[in-house]
Amino acid sequence: MTMTRIFKAALVFMALGMAASPVHAEIDGHGPDAWRVTNVTVGDVLNARMGPGTNYPVIETFSDHERGLQQITCVPFYTAAHYTKMTQAQISALPPRWCLMRNKAMSKAGWVAQRYITPDNEPLLASPAGKSVEHPAEPYLPDSDIDPVGQAQDLVREIYERQFQSENSNLPSAFDPAISRNYFTDDIVAWLASGNVGAHPLYGAQDFDGAIEDPMPDPDQPMLRGMITINVDFTNFGKDQRAVFYLRADTTKPGAPLRIFRVEHNGWSYP
Repeated sequence: MTMTRIFKAALVFMALGMAASPVHAEIDGHGPDAWRVTNVTVGDVLNARMGPGTNYPVIETFSDHERGLQQITCVPFYTAAHYTKMTQAQISALPPRWCLMRNKAMSKAGWVAQRYITPDNEPLLASPAGKSVEHPAEPYLPDSDIDPVGQAQDLVREIYERQFQSENSNLPSAFDPAISRNYFTDDIVAWLASGNVGAHPLYGAQDFDGAIEDPMPDPDQPMLRGMITINVDFTNFGKDQRAVFYLRADTTKPGAPLRIFRVEHNGWSYP
């Protein structure tokens, strides 16, 4: 599915509006009454999607300090009774959980990865200034339960989603100096901040008029000695093009999170 089709679908969904009735977080009524956003960098946002997975388009965002969220349902779905009957092997075999959340004002809703929400009755950490803040977790740290190639695909996909959102809102793009460090190695971050960027880092041109395919692992060599290759095919003014993203663990950062260290376009590359 092209990004153009994805975003058109998102606009249709938003136009329909939301008329969901109140639902408890758990079917047995013992879930938390409210939830808050966690593990999101201060100043960033939590993407809320049309469906439970990163292959669905982003239709809303929640702030990094959003509180009072209501949980409509989660998938995989299970009650406390179901969960206690499952073996550890069955639990480990489940895919990552996604939850349909809506804000306190019931003005927006969407699916978010469960790791980014937590019960709202848990205490926040106090900052030196006396404000309650989060110490965000790095979302692209190595995890034995997560396929690194799929993780790299999600990272590249997020860059394109942020680009679209930045063109239609006040959300900073992935190339903003305050955000780019979450996606790129320090040399690319410095290059982006230098002001010497000619062509657009995603499109390889100053202007864009076309469609972008979903980022995909390289079919011949998705991963070699820790280096992951993600291809993004797109058309710009009728011309077929490809951007190739190379990612690896950045050992200069705590926990060695996944970062893009090189991007190649037709005829040029960076850094």
